[in-house]
Amino acid sequence: MRSMTGYGRASLLRDGRELTLELKTVNHRFLDLNIRLPRQLLFLEDCLRKGLNARLARGHVDVFINYRNTREDAREVCLDGALLQAYAGALEKAAALLPQVHDDRSLMRLVMMPDVLSVSEQAEDQDAVRDLCVDVLKQACDSLEEMRVREGESIAKDLTAKLEALERTAREIAVRAPCVAEDYRVKLNDRIAEILQAPVDTQRLEQEVAIFADRAAIDEELVRLSSHFAQFRRLLCAQEPVGRKLDFLVQEMNREVNTIGSKASDLEIGRRVVEAKAEIEKIREQVQNIE
Repeated sequence: MRSMTGYGRASLLRDGRELTLELKTVNHRFLDLNIRLPRQLLFLEDCLRKGLNARLARGHVDVFINYRNTREDAREVCLDGALLQAYAGALEKAAALLPQVHDDRSLMRLVMMPDVLSVSEQAEDQDAVRDLCVDVLKQACDSLEEMRVREGESIAKDLTAKLEALERTAREIAVRAPCVAEDYRVKLNDRIAEILQAPVDTQRLEQEVAIFADRAAIDEELVRLSSHFAQFRRLLCAQEPVGRKLDFLVQEMNREVNTIGSKASDLEIGRRVVEAKAEIEKIREQVQNIE
């Protein structure tokens, strides 16, 4: 089991090209990729999306890339010959107008004039950069997954403890459930005797108690709840993404507990239901962190 929160970083230098890639992930219902690329590397976006879709199932992912090309052929120095000649002609005229000023013209001074020389970036070898990106992305994803697995193990321990608390509450409800009908019988018998001031019709009393017991029966809900607990435990040990499945199970647990609360008509069970719902809410919040 993996958390959706994590950070991964990798850097690789190959043949004068250095690429650093960082991944930062947080919770999200789906896989949401936010890729930030330098303008000259926009061609990498499709490659990154395919790679991340293959490795991640859910989460908001921020992708940051830094790239340096230190190869000799990475840049080209261009000379504007026409502008150089124009500068030279202008300086020639200036020298004629001011003969008393020392003439310190030189080639270096001329080429250092504004816009005579310009540096332009050469077109990248897209195949070479793409191959480099694939390798760096794999390393960054490995680093990210390692952190997400560690976080997932911590979450699994916490969820196991919360599930055990929920199971204890369910067992307490199961122990109390058979007593509800009998308590109703005693209370109903005392109430009728108090009102009528006469012996109670035993047969009619048994009918009323039977109707109440049938209406308040929660055996089916407890069985389904137990099944959900077992499935939840199995999913906690799974290697594949299980966040959506766990989220569904939490919803079903909450549904069963609500039904128990509405059917039981018992103060003690009502208290246990409140405790169970509070624990389920804690589980629900934690499940949102799971991929």
